Amino acid sequence: QVQLVESGGGLVQPGGSLRLSCAASGITLDGHAYGWFRQVPGKEREGVVCINSKTGDTHYTDPVNGRFSFSRDNTKNTLYLQMNNLEPEDTAVYYCAVDEAIPGPPASRYCSGRGFTYMDTWGKGTLVNVSS
Repeated sequence: QVQLVESGGGLVQPGGSLRLSCAASGITLDGHAYGWFRQVPGKEREGVVCINSKTGDTHYTDPVNGRFSFSRDNTKNTLYLQMNNLEPEDTAVYYCAVDEAIPGPPASRYCSGRGFTYMDTWGKGTLVNVSS
């Protein structure tokens, strides 16, 4: 059974930084597509960064490009999201997700519109609150 567990969320002041983690079990992330998404109550889930590790492409969405960065530790089968220069508009529940199908569509497809529906397995999310 594939499981994803996010951690690292919390309260941070505007301009601050946080690093989120997503530990995976039941699947080896290498070769799959996966990503970070976020959701504000009353709004649809949106992509933050999506990666297709089979094809090697990464897509950051415009609101976070240049401020957030993704990384992966293969030895720990864990994904990370480094978030810098946080803004109040970044406040949301952040989720990691994986597409169990291989190779999957391009990374940009997952992060566009309702592309998140391609993802098969989701973590329960971690809350990021950017406030002074």
